[in-house]
Amino acid sequence: MASKKAKKAAPRALTKPRAASAARAAAKAGSTRARKVAKPAARSKIAETTQETTRRERSVTATRAAAKTAARIASRTPARSTRGRSGSARTSAETVRVLPVKPSKKPASTAAQNGDGASVTIDVGSSAPSFVLKDDAGNVVSSESLRGAPYVLYFYPKDDTPGCTLEACGFRDALPRFAAKGVRVIGVSPDGLESHARFKKKYGLTFPLLSDPEKTLAKAYGVWVKKKNYGREYMGIERSTFLVDRSGKVRQVWRAVRVPGHVDAVLESV
Repeated sequence: MASKKAKKAAPRALTKPRAASAARAAAKAGSTRARKVAKPAARSKIAETTQETTRRERSVTATRAAAKTAARIASRTPARSTRGRSGSARTSAETVRVLPVKPSKKPASTAAQNGDGASVTIDVGSSAPSFVLKDDAGNVVSSESLRGAPYVLYFYPKDDTPGCTLEACGFRDALPRFAAKGVRVIGVSPDGLESHARFKKKYGLTFPLLSDPEKTLAKAYGVWVKKKNYGREYMGIERSTFLVDRSGKVRQVWRAVRVPGHVDAVLESV
């Protein structure tokens, strides 16, 4: 009887190690699958973290750059103090940045085509074109009334645009030096009197702005020209400056003006 019981128990004893081995194999396979599933998830998490860090770094860099630019502009722009209706002082500053670049030299004799297609040439030494126009205050200004003292006549495309504002403020700030040499500064554009008045008041300009809505004076000086922009052709004002002496003769010409450094170039020539 003992021998039969032992024989029956033997298979049972052998099955226990097999079951344990199978369990370990299943656990190992499950662990391997878990690691395989976990790796892509971890990689995705790392990628998201990297992208977020990059975005934060770019944001910080952009903020610092903007702060530096604002500080640099503020350090170069003098503040002007005005008083409101309540009598309290308020300070406002016009942001005008003048870049220290070397002005380009322009030829003494220049030519351009006016709106009718005819070639207009203004040579140094020739008589300045005659004109009668109104300024921003409605006063009549003529070439005859300016005779007897030198003056700077500068043409610009449009009131209160970035380049024209920068140029106007440059002449405004340098006006005491022009006055010390006995030279007047006069701006000209096709804008109306009201537009000129707003532009002058907004930026505290202290010289007259002539209105030339019919482009009569612009055509006489050859600055109403054909322009190209992104493949489109149109007529417009070529930014130009003319120095006229006390006898009404043109002494210097600047065409296709690049605003930075231009006012200093004109000052050196008066």
